[in-house]
Amino acid sequence: MNRTIRLALLALLAGVAAARAEPLTIESQGSFFIGGKDVKSDALSTLPAYAPSGTITVGQMYVHYQIPVAPKGPPVTLIHGCCLTGKTWETTPDGRMGWDEFFVRAGFPTYVVDQVARGRSAIDPAPFNDVKTGKTPAADLPPIFSAGHEAAWAIFRFGPEYPKVFEGMQYPLQAQEEFWKQMVADWNATFAPPNPTVPALSQLAIKLGGTILISHSQSGIYPFQSAALTPQGIAGIVSIEPAACPTGDLKPYLKIPTLVLFGDYVDQSPRWAPRLKQCREYADAMKKLGGKTELIVLPEIGIKGNSHMLMQDRNSIELATWLVSWLNRNIEMKKP
Repeated sequence: MNRTIRLALLALLAGVAAARAEPLTIESQGSFFIGGKDVKSDALSTLPAYAPSGTITVGQMYVHYQIPVAPKGPPVTLIHGCCLTGKTWETTPDGRMGWDEFFVRAGFPTYVVDQVARGRSAIDPAPFNDVKTGKTPAADLPPIFSAGHEAAWAIFRFGPEYPKVFEGMQYPLQAQEEFWKQMVADWNATFAPPNPTVPALSQLAIKLGGTILISHSQSGIYPFQSAALTPQGIAGIVSIEPAACPTGDLKPYLKIPTLVLFGDYVDQSPRWAPRLKQCREYADAMKKLGGKTELIVLPEIGIKGNSHMLMQDRNSIELATWLVSWLNRNIEMKKP
């Protein structure tokens, strides 16, 4: 990291530290849904008090937003990963400021989503009730799963295996019980590609007149898939530890400023090392095509100890500050 960037980061950190001492002042806040469709069903309920037939809305994506006074940049949209909800970006398990608040304090309108069929975004009960009532065989039940604490430990790279911890790892494990409470059942395997969150993100980007899509893990590929549908409204992409990077036709991404970001210990993870390799290949291919893509592995720029959940690590605000600096250098900061 060169001296100019380091000084800019220090100045930004000082400004954020000063802002944290002040009450959070916003112009507005609220929530809404994007996307969704009405479906008629005869399998809405197996309870006598509730009618089994009717119309419900499914496939919608919940969005919560906060708009700062005098925004300094375009909106950011924060998209959570596997087995989680938008809570990922809120107050950290050990009680520190989350990235949702940080970006508002840094002057960005901030939108936090719950993926379709996760958190406050509805599910369709019909496939389960059809099995319960014998209309369909048990083999037709949709695939859902929850990640156990032990498996998630290695997936999120707190250590090589439960309960071992990587040396110097930054996650606040003293508050791990609060983190485990954030995890929910994952329905993604229920959907045929593209995941319905993908077109919902496209609709949101267009509705906002431009947004920076910041995705994580399972959702890491979603902004790219949204851009492949239409680049309209996508001001930039920050893909944090994506489960996959784009392959095939890369033309939809050439003009979109993009950062692919990885934390530490990736080379020690059989799950994540191949994904980083594939993303390096993507970044190299984009560079050859003249694209605006940059891949950063944090220990390679001197920032060490970050887990897969780097937005909750002990240095999460420093990382967010670094990210804002990257956005300022690489994305035109048009105000909404």
